[in-house]
Amino acid sequence: MKIFKRILLFLAFVVFLIGAYNYKKLNIVAGFAAKSTASSVFLANRTLAFTDSTDNSFTPIHLASNTIDTTLKIARSSVVGLLTRKAVFRKGLGSVLTLNQKDETAKYLYPNRTKSSSEMAYPYGDFPQKDTIFENISYPKLNKAVGSIFGTDKSRAVLVIYKDKIIAEKYSKGFNASSKILGWSMTKSLLSTVFGVLSYQNRMVINAKAPIESWQNDARKEITIHNLLQMNSGLEWDENYDKISDATTMLFLERDMTKTQEHKPLVGKPNQTWNYSSGTSNLLSGILRNHFGSHQEYLDFWYSDFIDKIGMNSMVLEADLSGNYVASSYAWATTRDWGKFGLLYLKKGNWNGTRIFSEDWTTYVTTPTPGSKNTYGAQFWLNADGGFKDVPKNMYYADGYKGQRVYILPDQEMVIVRFGLKNFDENTFLKGILESIKF
Repeated sequence: MKIFKRILLFLAFVVFLIGAYNYKKLNIVAGFAAKSTASSVFLANRTLAFTDSTDNSFTPIHLASNTIDTTLKIARSSVVGLLTRKAVFRKGLGSVLTLNQKDETAKYLYPNRTKSSSEMAYPYGDFPQKDTIFENISYPKLNKAVGSIFGTDKSRAVLVIYKDKIIAEKYSKGFNASSKILGWSMTKSLLSTVFGVLSYQNRMVINAKAPIESWQNDARKEITIHNLLQMNSGLEWDENYDKISDATTMLFLERDMTKTQEHKPLVGKPNQTWNYSSGTSNLLSGILRNHFGSHQEYLDFWYSDFIDKIGMNSMVLEADLSGNYVASSYAWATTRDWGKFGLLYLKKGNWNGTRIFSEDWTTYVTTPTPGSKNTYGAQFWLNADGGFKDVPKNMYYADGYKGQRVYILPDQEMVIVRFGLKNFDENTFLKGILESIKF
């Protein structure tokens, strides 16, 4: 009998351990689903049914059952009835996962915006462009290349801009030129741009030591803002979305996402150890927050001196529960407004006669990070290694989860934007577009 009791006790302990481990997994699954649902429905104005059948349909997120409260603007996601997470929509800040009931009604600051209403044609305004036919473009080849990644590749939108003109634009069912789409890690490139704006205004020294108080008594005090922008700090970080990791814990379980990377130890040497880290991007967002005199100024600056200044009026940056922009992952905008972002870099920071950042900043973000094998700059990805063998090596791009892209091709005077739910053959896609034009 004693042996039987011991066996039962052991089995109960094993079940407890399995439950404890999977509880965190279920928490993250429900968190992803709730956040995705709230943003899709309340920010992007999609239906719950559409969101469930697309954004939330992959494994293991499909295990969550989602409901919405349109009055309170809350999304609830439950995983097999064992655990429920909530996400609430906040004016000007998009949606955020809650950690307790008080978060649902907590007061918050939101950005003040002055959206431009220029009557100019796109890209300097939002009025239609005049029809322009380029004799050096084979439009049948161009349209074939653009259409090649729709269907099984689950593309949602493609925009091709050449010499400031939209020469191709295609959307899948349920999307159009007014649809806001999540850029995921393309948000990191927006973050980098804010540092570029401050640098141009002589309000930020990029090579200065990172102003993190908790680092001042150990070797981390040598880390610079430059090291952080290049993901080359030497700090420990696990960027993995298929398991419980630093990245998933930060995005779905933390109140203040700017702190997660701060608490990590050095596992390498600054400027010698490249490691892609969403935690680093959010740490940089925290550095920006502390750089400004008030939280309101921090919230406003991204828009007043950059986003709204170039007419990206649809863009919304989402924030964590502490009110800090989630610079690693959460920016929404229309495909055309993401195209404006690419054009700002194509024009090296000069937006229709107004300088947003210095020309040198473009050189800075496209300079390969030591240790990245020429694939990464300062929160931008590079083709300097020739990874896309049929694409110019000086092409660079903002890169987001599941193939969100803004490609910038300086020599070709082109910006190409792609959104979807699945990675795709980028080299073949870009090659097809380039081959449709005689440069």
